[in-house]
Amino acid sequence: MSRSHHKRLVMPRSWPLTRKTNIWIQKPNPSGHPIEMCMPLGIILRDVLGVAHNMKEAKRILHSRKVLVDGEIETDRARAVGLMDVLTVGDENYRCIIDRNGKLRYRPIAKKAASSKICRVMGKTTVRGGRTQVHLHDGRNILMDEATAYSTGDSLVLSLPDQTVSKHLEMKKGSLAYLTGGSHIGETSSIKEQEIKRSSKPNETFFDDFGTVTDYVFVIGKESDLPLEAES
Repeated sequence: MSRSHHKRLVMPRSWPLTRKTNIWIQKPNPSGHPIEMCMPLGIILRDVLGVAHNMKEAKRILHSRKVLVDGEIETDRARAVGLMDVLTVGDENYRCIIDRNGKLRYRPIAKKAASSKICRVMGKTTVRGGRTQVHLHDGRNILMDEATAYSTGDSLVLSLPDQTVSKHLEMKKGSLAYLTGGSHIGETSSIKEQEIKRSSKPNETFFDDFGTVTDYVFVIGKESDLPLEAES
């Protein structure tokens, strides 16, 4: 039987929390996000945003039905909120990003920005009826009649909460990329070249003065699409 908690000492390094204040910490529910790229909602409310002093208060806030994830009401304190997700608490909106120190941050965004979300295309499959199912980085699967224009590594801008595709961001030379791993994590840079390996080695993407594994490349439209800098 899987446990709902694990020890703070072994929690992901990406979680911006102290390790020695308590022994145990809540685990997020299984989701489309890897555990290194998400945190449980109750912990975010209590330890990251500070809108609750303890978990009892966090539960009370959740039961008020004023907390939304990607535009949908959420009451489960173990709900995973991960990379690019939009978290709404009352009148405040936040987006999850990963900073240059490899830490998850939930930074304030405007109400207009909270109505959309960028998702990375992780793959595609053909399902019954000849339709195409596009798999996104947060675990969503979108059925489309015609999806030949979308390739693995591209990004789709989804409107929230209806999840309709409003924009297609292609992974190509000149596209702006947000790096979610490697030594340049949390940075943005324009793609200069891509190298597809015909072997078990990972594909690589090159920028002005460095290269990285293509799996770390998350195409965005412009830097202002993400709250990359904390407000002073």
